[in-house]
Parts: sequence; C-alpha cells; structure tokens
Amino acid sequence: MRTPQPLPEPLGSVPFTFREAADAGVSRGRLRHRALSAPSRGIRQSAVLAGPEQANDTSLQIAVRPFTVVTEFSAASHATAFRLWLFPGFLPGCNAPGIHISRPDTTAIPRRTGVVGHTGQFFDDEITSMGGLLVTSRIRTWLDCARKMSVDEITVVADHLLRTPRPEFEARTGPHATPEQLAEMLDRHKGTPGIRKARLALEQARVGADSAPETRLRLALERAGLPEPQLNLRTQLNDGVVRQPDLAYAEHRVAVEYDGEGHSEAAQIVRDIAREEDFGRAGWLLVRVSKRHMENDARSAVAKVRTAVLSRGWSPK
Repeated sequence: MRTPQPLPEPLGSVPFTFREAADAGVSRGRLRHRALSAPSRGIRQSAVLAGPEQANDTSLQIAVRPFTVVTEFSAASHATAFRLWLFPGFLPGCNAPGIHISRPDTTAIPRRTGVVGHTGQFFDDEITSMGGLLVTSRIRTWLDCARKMSVDEITVVADHLLRTPRPEFEARTGPHATPEQLAEMLDRHKGTPGIRKARLALEQARVGADSAPETRLRLALERAGLPEPQLNLRTQLNDGVVRQPDLAYAEHRVAVEYDGEGHSEAAQIVRDIAREEDFGRAGWLLVRVSKRHMENDARSAVAKVRTAVLSRGWSPK
C-alpha cells in the first residue's frame, strides 16, 4: 500500500471525526488507510496516538472531545469528568477502559464502541465547556461519582471543591464551590444513586484542607475520638514568624503537618527543619506525618497525634 499523504493539521496529531475530516478535504479512501485507527464509529486517529486510557492530563481532553462531538447533546461525565477535573480522591475503576458520556434523559443512552453511556436530568449550569469540550460541571461530577466512592473519598473531593485557593500560586481567587452550592446540587437530584453518601460527606466536609491526605488525616483523628483540628490556621509564633500548619490544636499548642513526597528533596528538608525550629521556639509541638503513618487507616498517625495532645493536657471525655 502506498504511503498516504499527510493529514492536514491538526488532524495528524489528534483524534477527529469524519465531519471534521470532510471539512478539511480528506477523502473517504484516506480515512480507510491502515495508518489510521478507529477508536469508535465515525472517529479516526493516527495509529500511534495513545487511547484515552493512556492519555495524560493534557491530552485526555483532546482524546475525549470527538466522542462527544459524534454523539449529539452529550458531555463527558462520571469517571472521565473526574479525570478531566483532576479530582483528588479514590474513585474505583476511574482508569478503566471507556469514555463516560452523558445525555439528557429525554434522549437515547449513548451506545458505541469505547463509550460508557449515561442519561440523566441536567440543569443549564451543570454542563460547561473545557476548551471547547462539553463536560459536566465540577459539582455535578462530584455527585455523579458519589455512587461508587466511599463517604470519606467523597469528602476528599468536597474539601477540594471548598478549598480557599492561594492566589499567589493559582489563577483564581475563589473556591470551586461553596457548601450551599453542594447542598443545592443534592436538593436538585433527590433519589440519585449515591446521594445519601454525598449528604454524609457534605456534613463532614470542611473549608481549609489543602490536600487529600490532610482530609483523610482529619477524618481519622475525629473518628478516633480526638478533637476536630483547625485547618491551615495562620499562627503567629514569634515576632515576624507566621506559620500555617496543615492541622492545629491551638489550645494545646500542637501542630500537625503532612509531609508528602516533595519533602524528601534537599531544599525542602532544610525548610522543614526551620519550620520545626520555629514551632519549638514558640512552645509548640510539631507532629510530622508521612505516607507511611497513613497506612492501616492512619493508625500510626492517630497514635502520634494522640500522644502529642495528651502530653499537652488534653484528656478524652
């Protein structure tokens, strides 16, 4: 077979639909060439391109787009939207094969190769555009995924949505959602599978957690009978020294920090030592928790924090 003519840009580097190929002047014969693969009916892509399951954060949006274009009135949803929004938390089967597509329940469920189809009731603000790709909103995606998630993992996502951003590091000044907006979503869709778990998650969600491990640690501490900690509390330690521990028991002068993978870097180690010295000089006790301490339902982390607050005068009721 002869070497085919190069496809016009950008079709050579992204999945595309037959309509887009026709608009670009590509013949039907060219679409049948073995150098192209067919992820689904009416879609073609270069055989060397990764499928949606292998796509990274930047290319997933490109890989998903044609699946919504060839199916009218559809948007990426559920596990696919979960990945597109870069949600934290554990969603079982999140990376399983299949693009999740939703349509209004007044239309037929999407059925095609490579697609996991859904239908449902959608309000206007529950579908948004992500660089031209229609996708369920963050809040709607949170509810759609609740059915398959544990209450704690739904809480992880809720805390992520409620988190107050740091404008110096992020291109936004407000949270992705408010507690009232999450509650309104639940009220709109009473009876939806997973809604009871989502309500429980909203009850235990808090504003202030900066990461999934922080949320999981907070929940583990409270479940173990420890007081609810304050989250990312700006703490004046000494003149000109302000720290913001992940979790804090200000009454007992106990701070808790979760040290993620980045804390093994040399520069970060120096900063961590300085941080611990700052707390110590101000009479605070700093408890450092790592991934290892979070194993087995965070038992080691809970034990460390319990020992610290007991040593500072806390007593269980």
